[in-house]
Amino acid sequence: MILIALGANIASQAGNPVQTLHAALDALAQKDVNIALVSQFYRTPAWPDPADPPFVNAVARAATALPPAALLARLHEIERLFGRVRAVPRNAPRSLDLDLLDYDGLIQDGPPLLPHPRLAERGFVLVPLNDVAPDWRHPVSRRTAAELLAAIPAAGRAEIRPIAS
Repeated sequence: MILIALGANIASQAGNPVQTLHAALDALAQKDVNIALVSQFYRTPAWPDPADPPFVNAVARAATALPPAALLARLHEIERLFGRVRAVPRNAPRSLDLDLLDYDGLIQDGPPLLPHPRLAERGFVLVPLNDVAPDWRHPVSRRTAAELLAAIPAAGRAEIRPIAS
């Protein structure tokens, strides 16, 4: 199972963040990435600066013949199509963020790093991941998304709100 996180908190040429995530899913499908299932969309506060616009986040289950490094390159290509500029500071607002979370349980030191190194710490990823893959287990810890989410302080989960997509 291949898992891809999607996020945006500023507009792109496709429109607002919700519209951008839908357009990015379409772009993935046109670039040899079959989207099998998409989570509900969630609004989450920006981090590290909650004064920035809130994010819209989702997770997609996908399939592709592309190996992990080529898939990550494809994700970065699609980010650029939607105006993503990798800026300093690292967590600046962005029009599109696509992260490769897991690639069939592969564990590797990169590139890319798999599973995603901060996956287990991010409620905004674990909540939608649990939507699309409730039986998934972290390749290293073997814990489910629900178990990982339960380990995150309540404050880190409280402001993750489902939205109409």
